[in-house]
Amino acid sequence: MKKNLVIVESPAKAKTIGRFLGPDFKIEASMGHIRDLPKKKLGVNTRSNFQPEYIVPYKAKKTVARLKNSVNKAKSLYIATDLDREGEAIAWHVAYVTKPKRTPKRIVFDSITKTSIQKAIKNPRGIDLHLVDAQQARRVLDRLVGYRLSPLLWRKVASGLSAGRVQSVAVRLVVEREEEIKKFKPQEYWEIAVDLSKKEGDQTKFKAILVEKNSEKIGKLDIKNKSQAEKVKKDLSSAQYKIKDVKREEKKRYPSPPFTTSTLQQEAYGKLGFGAKKTMMIAQRLYEGINIAGEHEGLITYMRTDSVNLAPEALAEAEAVIKKEYGEKYYAGKPRVYKTKSKRAQEAHEAIRPTSFKRLPKKISQFLDSDQARLYELIWKRAIATQMAEAILDSTMVNISAKNYVFRANGSIVKFPGFIKVYAENADKNNRAEISGQMILPPLSKDELLNLEKLNLDQKFTEPPARFTEASLIKALEAYGIGRPSTYAPTISTIQERNYVRIEEGKLVPEDIGVLVTNLLKKHFPQIVDYKFTAKIEDELDEIAKGDLKWQEVVGEFYKPFNENLSKKTKELSKEDITEKKLSEKCPKCKKPLVIKMGRFGKFISCTNYPKCKYSRPFIDKQVEKKVEGEKCEKCGGEMVVKEGRFGPFLACKKFPKCKFTKALPEKGPKMKCPGCGKGNIVVRHTKRGKKFWGCSEFPKCKWASWQDPKKKQGSQKS
Repeated sequence: MKKNLVIVESPAKAKTIGRFLGPDFKIEASMGHIRDLPKKKLGVNTRSNFQPEYIVPYKAKKTVARLKNSVNKAKSLYIATDLDREGEAIAWHVAYVTKPKRTPKRIVFDSITKTSIQKAIKNPRGIDLHLVDAQQARRVLDRLVGYRLSPLLWRKVASGLSAGRVQSVAVRLVVEREEEIKKFKPQEYWEIAVDLSKKEGDQTKFKAILVEKNSEKIGKLDIKNKSQAEKVKKDLSSAQYKIKDVKREEKKRYPSPPFTTSTLQQEAYGKLGFGAKKTMMIAQRLYEGINIAGEHEGLITYMRTDSVNLAPEALAEAEAVIKKEYGEKYYAGKPRVYKTKSKRAQEAHEAIRPTSFKRLPKKISQFLDSDQARLYELIWKRAIATQMAEAILDSTMVNISAKNYVFRANGSIVKFPGFIKVYAENADKNNRAEISGQMILPPLSKDELLNLEKLNLDQKFTEPPARFTEASLIKALEAYGIGRPSTYAPTISTIQERNYVRIEEGKLVPEDIGVLVTNLLKKHFPQIVDYKFTAKIEDELDEIAKGDLKWQEVVGEFYKPFNENLSKKTKELSKEDITEKKLSEKCPKCKKPLVIKMGRFGKFISCTNYPKCKYSRPFIDKQVEKKVEGEKCEKCGGEMVVKEGRFGPFLACKKFPKCKFTKALPEKGPKMKCPGCGKGNIVVRHTKRGKKFWGCSEFPKCKWASWQDPKKKQGSQKS
């Protein structure tokens, strides 16, 4: 008896879906893409309307043979790949390669549950060629940029480099932020504050900050130096502190929308310390299904989405769970509906939520590994919080007069926690600060006199903008309208794998090669790294998906000027001008001049007589070389200095190149003795790739090391 065949992407997805469809259905997995552009050539016919030259990769040939065999024996074919453009393209390729006798039925669902799957089977549609065209346009554009521009970088900069339509813009953001930080000049300012208390009754001390003088506001930078601060202190020497006015108001705080791909990646980084790639890998597993007490079912809805919608059935279930678990007063009163801020969001999709709110995190955590449990809990709490009552805070602002000065104290208490009983946003700093507790003030009234406990003069300096983290870079890309939910994590991974940026203390730092390539592209290929142009391409891809634009027209409009400029720059640009800087120093071997060169992994010093003379050495930036007190070279006893290398700062002997001893830069550890030898102290170190680990300060005598903080949990030894 012939069966209905359902083709999905992954075996895990196939296993989950198989439970819901019964014996009349057979489930097969395509293992992702089964047809793609060739790896060893451009694969796009630029002279024939940008026709892609698709092939079946070698690793997919057995899969294709298996699928063809199954399709020939099937009663009918359902293609159940993901509901985004990538999934639609995979469906189109599957249909093209397997050539079913009858038109295949395309089914989509945003959660792998029995209800969703059975509903999808009853409501099939055809393959949406507009979505396929949008995916083809992105693929072809990225191929044209990558395969045409990267060879130029190989010839003019260094081999192994790559350029990408979205990745190059991401690197530009990191590079320009680093330039802002380097150009930043700190400004000194002084904060003047007083510690006060009531003369009678509640003796709680509270802090008030100077905000006004002679009825004029005092800004953050208005008191510029110590002498100005001391003058204020002198003026206040005999001041009487009296309450000028007390303002009280009730404030409401509302929960943020449920997760989209971007906000999930940001919160997972902030709350759990997960990178974007790790977050998406875990979310994919939760979506495809986990075995819970013998039943394999998807735990969350589709995780590549920019919509903040929740399905009506999810809203109803959330209401019931809130009332049962937290009580009637914690429910919002009616379904809370959010509107997306992005004009490009696909409103037919749902936000990321649990497939069932009844699966409380505490009840299913035993079936998940630690990371899965933490991410599921984060998603569950964020989604349930959206339907909970707002938090109510009592906020108080007190102005205190002292001669011709005014100080201000702000305080608040949580009157009713509402949604924050479950979830407080990590990303919303103002919201979090107010909710997590400003000062709690004692009862205060107008004209009341106060005791001065202490007058504080605090010297401070303005700080440069912070380096990007993975989360904040994703937020910036989204704000510019660059990329899509499916591209954020791969983009962040790519720019690290290509050695354009590195992770240093959780922050993205540009490598020398990343700076050079970015500046080269900005000067000679400005469109490639232009924020507005890249966002415009994203908008045009959306128009293609709607059927309002032809994909070849969009590609053609981009390619013609790009190709003309590429041909021009290939002739004009000189590798020496881009990557070399002459030094006054002579080569110690052949006495020819030395130059600073840029390689794939950063700067180095080389002889101009290369390849006849192969003298070279690492480039050390004297500006970042710092002496380290108490550190002596273990080989020659010389001073050790901090130097900047390919993978960040490290310790090296100052007598280099005579002495080439180096070692990792130790950081402050958890203040405990090494569990391996019992003599050394635990210090934080980093691998060459920047990964953090804990090791013994007596290394190499003691080689004990752990990937995990030994104070929290002693990890297995690292070889």
